[in-house]
Amino acid sequence: MSKRDYYEVLGVSKGADEKELKKAYRRVAMKFHPDRNPDDKEAENKFKEANEAYEVLSDPQKKAAYDQFGHAGVDGQAGHGGGGFGGFSDIFGDVFGDIFGGGAGGGRRGPQRGSDLRYDLELDLEDAVRGTTVKIRVPTLANCGTCHGSGAKAGSKPQTCGTCGGAGQVRMQQGFFSVQQTCPNCRGRGTVITDPCTSCHGRGRVEETKTLSVKVPPGVDTGDRIRLAGEGEAGPDGGPAGDLYVQVMVKEHELFQRDGKNLYCEVPISFVTAALGGEMEVPTLDGKVKLKIPAESQTGKLFRLRGKGVTPVRGGAPGDLLCRVVVETPVNLTAKQKELLEEFAGTLSEKKNSPRQTGWFEGVKNFFGDMKL
Repeated sequence: MSKRDYYEVLGVSKGADEKELKKAYRRVAMKFHPDRNPDDKEAENKFKEANEAYEVLSDPQKKAAYDQFGHAGVDGQAGHGGGGFGGFSDIFGDVFGDIFGGGAGGGRRGPQRGSDLRYDLELDLEDAVRGTTVKIRVPTLANCGTCHGSGAKAGSKPQTCGTCGGAGQVRMQQGFFSVQQTCPNCRGRGTVITDPCTSCHGRGRVEETKTLSVKVPPGVDTGDRIRLAGEGEAGPDGGPAGDLYVQVMVKEHELFQRDGKNLYCEVPISFVTAALGGEMEVPTLDGKVKLKIPAESQTGKLFRLRGKGVTPVRGGAPGDLLCRVVVETPVNLTAKQKELLEEFAGTLSEKKNSPRQTGWFEGVKNFFGDMKL
């Protein structure tokens, strides 16, 4: 009986890459796995067929020979073609290692790196723009000072695991094949603690709160992170510590809003200043400056003060401060003031003195005129 095309067996095209091959093999192997199909000879044969196909197509040399000569180019090389399973355990363990707790190539794990930590730091806008140094207190796991992270009582040391013989992995039988997985006794460490440290109870780490000095560079903004290498949690079994990431959040400011390297603020002006023009003081992060308001200014007009924004944390020219004027309508008028305003209003011409208002009313008139058509 002739063999099926390996690409057909896995359901992939000849141009499939390694990732696609592995995904396809995984799907077929799980479908026809003997443990899922007990006493089903056909499923077992398809499972072996998928294994043979993947073994050839995942090997660049075998794949090249198969693509050129077909089955004749690889007969005797594939695990199934030789009458046995060959490297099957290695292949299955590599592809399905995450399901069974570890691949066939696993071994004793060395000291693991500790977890990274995050600290949320709130800053005033002024401190974020100018830079500052702050003290923070961080709860963390540190190496036990008594056993220096080993977890063993003083004068003793961890013993070689009797279950895995120090390898950190044990071979488990899964149906008619075997795979390796992490040792359940030592959890991959290869050693066990028989006489634990009394300070950390064998964990090798203790909880503590440490105080750190964080230098905040000028120009940071919400979302920026400051990395403090080695200031995270200590690693288990004396492993290296992780890092601490200080996450910056800039508080809302009473006067300014920030957009990247630019600052914005609203400047209220009287309608007299808006009409006649004038000069007024406006705030910046460096102090007050004079702002000249031209006559006939309208609400929403932006004035740009160059270089009065933020110097970016990663360098570059400083941004600008953009002042948006808002014409303020006077309130709490006296009878005399109202009389003067009414007299003033009587001298105004809509077309000459209020062109935007006139244009707006013309637009409204045309809008309703078009609706009648």
